[in-house]
Amino acid sequence: MVLLSMTASHHELDMSTLELLSTGAASVGRAAVETCEAITGAVVVATCNRFEVYLDVDSPVDGRGVQHASHEVARLVAAASGVSEDVAVGAFSTRTGPDVAAHLFEVAAGLDSMVVGEREIAGQVKRALEEAREGGATSSTLELLFQTASRTSKKISNETTLGGNGRSVVSLGLDLASAELPPWRQVRTVLIGTGSYAGASLAALRARGCEDVRVYSGSGRAEQFAADRGAVAVTDLVTALEDADLVVSCSGARGRVLAGGAPRVTEPGAGGDHMPAEGDEVPADRDALLGGGDALGHVLDAAAVVRARSRAAEAAGDEAPHRPMVVLDLALHRDVDPRVADLDGVLLYDLASLKAHSPALGSLVVGQARRIVDRATQDFEETRLGRAADTAVVELLDDADRRIAAEVAERVAGRRAAGTEVDEAEAEALTRSVRRRVHADLHDAIVAARASALAVAQAEASAVVADAEAALRGAGTSGSDVEVCAGR
Repeated sequence: MVLLSMTASHHELDMSTLELLSTGAASVGRAAVETCEAITGAVVVATCNRFEVYLDVDSPVDGRGVQHASHEVARLVAAASGVSEDVAVGAFSTRTGPDVAAHLFEVAAGLDSMVVGEREIAGQVKRALEEAREGGATSSTLELLFQTASRTSKKISNETTLGGNGRSVVSLGLDLASAELPPWRQVRTVLIGTGSYAGASLAALRARGCEDVRVYSGSGRAEQFAADRGAVAVTDLVTALEDADLVVSCSGARGRVLAGGAPRVTEPGAGGDHMPAEGDEVPADRDALLGGGDALGHVLDAAAVVRARSRAAEAAGDEAPHRPMVVLDLALHRDVDPRVADLDGVLLYDLASLKAHSPALGSLVVGQARRIVDRATQDFEETRLGRAADTAVVELLDDADRRIAAEVAERVAGRRAAGTEVDEAEAEALTRSVRRRVHADLHDAIVAARASALAVAQAEASAVVADAEAALRGAGTSGSDVEVCAGR
C-alpha cells in the first residue's frame, strides 16, 4: 500500500485556474475508487483555495499502480472540469510516502492556508473524511491519516497561539473592509448564502458589533437561516442593496452549477438564479459554460448593483452624499461579477485580492507548530508501518509464554517428585513469579525486535515510494502512454 496525494492550491495556481480545476470535485473521490482497481480509498479536500485528492493505492513494487492511479484521477478531473488531461496532470503537485502525512497535517493546522493559522480548514478536513466515509470511498489507512490530522490540528491549537486570534479569510476580509466602512454598529450588511461559511461570516460580523444583517439566498433557505440566527431574510436582492454598506457573498451557487452540469438561468435584473424550466434557453456548448461567467450567471451581477445604487442616489437627492459599498466575494466559484469592481463607489475584494493582503505570522509560532507536525508525522508512519513490527513482538511474546509454561511445569514436577504437593494457588503464584522475571528480561529484546522490524518495513515502503516517484517522473505530464485502469 502506498499513500499518494495530488494537490492544487493557491501556492501554484491563480484563483481562476483553481476554480475551474475544482469543478465537480465532489464526485472525483468515489469515481476514482470505482474506476481504478489500484485505488482502494480516496478523500477529496476542496476549499476556497485548494483542491487536493488523497489516495490509498495498492501498488506493485514497480510503482505502476501509483502511476495508473495518478493518471486516472487526472482523467476524472479533466472530464469534470473540461480541461485537457495534460493540463490536469500538470496542475497537480504529487506527493508519496511520509510527505503525504506531513502535508495534510500542515493543511489541517492552517500552516498551508492563504491566511496562515486560519481555523476553518480543520473542520473542512474533518468533513472531507466524513463525506468520503459516507460515499464508501475511504480506507483504514486514510481513516488513520485524517483522524491523526484532526488530532494534530487540535494539539497545535491547544499548545501554540497559531490561530488564537481568530485568523480566517472572513476576518481578513472584514479587516480590509472596515477601513472603508462606518463604525460596525452603523454598518448595513447584506449576506448572500446560507451555508456553513455564511454562518461563520454572520458570527464574525456579530462579534464586531454589526447587527443590521440581511440574508439573501436564491435557494429559498434564507428565511430559516435568518430566523435561526436572529437576522432578517430578504427576497429582493436589488432592494436590499440600495442602502447596503457591505455585501458578503459566499453562496457558492456557481460552483454547484458547474459540478451538477445543469446551468441556472439568471433572472433579469435580480442577479439571482433558478434551475431552468422546460423551454428555457441554456448554453448547449460546454465551452460556453467554462469560458466565462456570463453563461452561468453570477449571484450578484454588475447590473443589479448599478440599479440598486441608482435608486439609492435618487432617494438621497441632494441631501446626502452617496455612501460607498464594499463587496467581499468569498466563494471559490465567484459569486460576484468581477465588473462590479469597475463601478464608482464600489470596492470589491475577492479571494485573489485577499490573498495579496494576507499578513505573515511570526516565525516562532510557525516553528512550534511545525515541530508538532514533524512529531505527528513520525508517529503516524510508525503506527502505519507498525504491523510488521507488531508481528515480530507477538512472536517474541509467544515464545516467552512457551518458555514460562515449560519452566513452571518443570519446577512443579520437580517439587512433586521430591514429595511436595503443589496446589493450584501455589502453581499460579509460581507462574506469576516466572512471568515477571521472563518479561523483565524480554524488554530489551522486544525494543530491538520492534526497531529492526520497523526499519525493514520503512526500507520496503521507501523502495515502493521511490519506484512510484520514478514511474511518475517517467510518465511526464502526458497520460497517452498509460494504460487505462481496470474498473472494479
